[in-house]
Amino acid sequence: MQADEIQPLMDKLKELPPERVAEVEDFIDFLSQRAQDRALTRAAMSISEPALEKVWDNDEDAVYDEL
Repeated sequence: MQADEIQPLMDKLKELPPERVAEVEDFIDFLSQRAQDRALTRAAMSISEPALEKVWDNDEDAVYDEL
């Protein structure tokens, strides 16, 4: 994010009462945590793919590949 994009946000934050600033901070923390959780989920999925490949890739279930 560029400095010229941050300044309008800072100006808006300065106008908020302290309890609202705390709420904004909580929301920012939530967004950061959600991004971390999604990254962890993607990593776990990538790690588990080789272990599940034999289960997923078989002739019996080939019909489901077309769905």
